[in-house]
Amino acid sequence: MSSPAFTLPAQDRDETAPYALAGQARAKAGMADALETALLALVEPTRAEDGVLQYHVHRDRTDPDLFVFYEVRASTAHLEAHLSQPYVKEFLAKRHTMLAGDMDVRWLRMASPYPA
Repeated sequence: MSSPAFTLPAQDRDETAPYALAGQARAKAGMADALETALLALVEPTRAEDGVLQYHVHRDRTDPDLFVFYEVRASTAHLEAHLSQPYVKEFLAKRHTMLAGDMDVRWLRMASPYPA
């Protein structure tokens, strides 16, 4: 994973909220359904991982080639463990066959309180 999209910024020292990210993935022409299938195949095993608080995949209503994902994890360590899973590595290795460019990942710091 040499892509800068997967360089996890560390949590700030004063940060106590879970670690969150949001991203976008744009399918190549004619590959949107294949990309959706691949992204949805990640949902069940990802949600079963330790430390996952939320994991969602969305398809844009007006631009069906655009997918948005949102994740909340208990810590960066949990996200690092996720990125080492075989099913994630497999998806990341083949993503360029389905994507127009690479995924755009935004590393988020929660500003609102996270419910316990």
